[in-house]
Amino acid sequence: MGRSRYRIIDPTRAHFVTCTVLHWIPVFTRPETVEIVLESLRFLKREGLQVYAYVILENHLHMVVQSRDLNRDMARFKSYTSRQLLSYFSERNVRRILDQLAFYKKAHKADRSYQFWQEGCHPEWIQDAEMMRQKVEYIHRNPVELGYVDRPEHWRYSSARDYAGTAGLLEVEKDW
Repeated sequence: MGRSRYRIIDPTRAHFVTCTVLHWIPVFTRPETVEIVLESLRFLKREGLQVYAYVILENHLHMVVQSRDLNRDMARFKSYTSRQLLSYFSERNVRRILDQLAFYKKAHKADRSYQFWQEGCHPEWIQDAEMMRQKVEYIHRNPVELGYVDRPEHWRYSSARDYAGTAGLLEVEKDW
């Protein structure tokens, strides 16, 4: 049995996923670090990933995504972003974050000095249109519930703008 009770049920169907930075360390506080995440998603979209909704907060992100092989695409996303983000912090000598990522790294990750993402992505299979609506709404309301903004579309790093009729930073699929 794997280390997580969460599994991608059907890798070709839409899933709500959450990616959390190890130990909830706030790393997405700079536009450059968020851009690394968006750049990876843009690349994967060209490769066939469909993004229906997303929000990037300071230490985690939520998405509703779908592809031909979601397991593989989520692994590619986490691998690429962790390498790029670790490089970003190393080049700028951001010791506090790097030291935390080294300290909280799981012992079984002996092949590396740092661990960026928590294991897994906690996928939840989107079973119908009502569940899709609920997850998209949850994603968009997350910054509001945290008290960061008054309206979902005010959060720059979210697809709420797209759903409100304004172009966001990452084009999303709104037809589901």
